[in-house]
Amino acid sequence: MGKKDKPKKINLEDLGGFVFSTNPDFEPPVDDTEEFLDPSEQLLLCHFEKKGRGGKQVVIIKGFEGPEEQLKELGKELRQHCGVGGSAKNGEILLQGNVRDKAMDKLKSLGYGTKRIGG
Repeated sequence: MGKKDKPKKINLEDLGGFVFSTNPDFEPPVDDTEEFLDPSEQLLLCHFEKKGRGGKQVVIIKGFEGPEEQLKELGKELRQHCGVGGSAKNGEILLQGNVRDKAMDKLKSLGYGTKRIGG
């Protein structure tokens, strides 16, 4: 049997956990409701770093739980409030400069819990 003749492997997760149903009216359950934590239920950790960045100071905010769009929006709001550059990706917000106190004040005003880590 050559490579072309071999049956394709089917990933059961792609099928939603079932293979076949004899019920003609069967509808697989749809779970579109994603639940995200309210800002008051989240604890964001504000790290201060300058190692491995050529001596430049940065504030890294970790612990955000929610969609990537909300993370980018929060990052934009913090950058504008602090008047600095930065980025928001992979569940972290990076702010250039030592603006941790300003960022923590803004996060508290938005209803987030914050905690200082390092420096």
